[in-house]
Amino acid sequence: MRFCRFDDNRLGVVKGDMVHDVTAVLDDLPGLRWPLPPGDHFFNHFSALRPRMESLAAQVPGRPVSGVRLLSPVANPGKIIAAPVNYQLHLDESRADTGINFGTQIKTIADYGVFLKASSSLINPSDPVIVDRTDRRTDHEIELALVIGRTCRRVSEADALDYVAGYMIGLDMTIRGTEDRSYRKSLDTFTVLGPWCVTADEVGEPSNIGFDIHVDAEPRQKSNSDMLIWGVRKLIAYASDAYTLHPGDVIMTGTPEGVAPVAPGNTMHCRMDRIGSMSVVVA
Repeated sequence: MRFCRFDDNRLGVVKGDMVHDVTAVLDDLPGLRWPLPPGDHFFNHFSALRPRMESLAAQVPGRPVSGVRLLSPVANPGKIIAAPVNYQLHLDESRADTGINFGTQIKTIADYGVFLKASSSLINPSDPVIVDRTDRRTDHEIELALVIGRTCRRVSEADALDYVAGYMIGLDMTIRGTEDRSYRKSLDTFTVLGPWCVTADEVGEPSNIGFDIHVDAEPRQKSNSDMLIWGVRKLIAYASDAYTLHPGDVIMTGTPEGVAPVAPGNTMHCRMDRIGSMSVVVA
């Protein structure tokens, strides 16, 4: 199943090029009272809501996806976890290009581990990425992103995929410099998720997903998740060894070679097998 948020926080199920409004199922969410429980409220209850979402989607008419404003599939991620230099060819280019490394030594993901991005950096795929620091280079980084569906801690690689709710296209925007990644990748608008979430059962094994990004008409990055240094299973196991993962937490798996600058006026056209495509403007 593919589901999305759209327009004024409505919930939709996407079939082909149509979105079916199933917002009524949100009435089944339990009420909240401060202090709020950890996790995104929708993903905390997604498994219970899904049967009614599927049933209602079969009954209500669809609207063209092209006619709605798509929002981030995850409204309130507790954590956005990211993986640095997780493709060998990106590691190679980062070491060779001073525009990327700024004279610092680029190590491996085994040296760095994962890092956290501020949840305030998250925007909708229909919103622009803001590039307004003219003295700094800002690069696109396309990557496979996943959202956690069940609370977990210290899970094994063998069991890791059991805790995935679904997958999305992710854009991990990066301003180059000497600061820590958690700063340079957490500027407002520097995380984009979309265009919708595809449930884990529909995606299947995530170790062979091709993807690419064009900036305007120029091809930039093209790769496959089978080239990840640490695959999805290992990333979940590694992250859950450090943090309790809650429903709605997002893991971005890393970007391949081909990172390059964007500027106001550009449009980033992203495509990923088994998920879909989205175009994000730069302003």
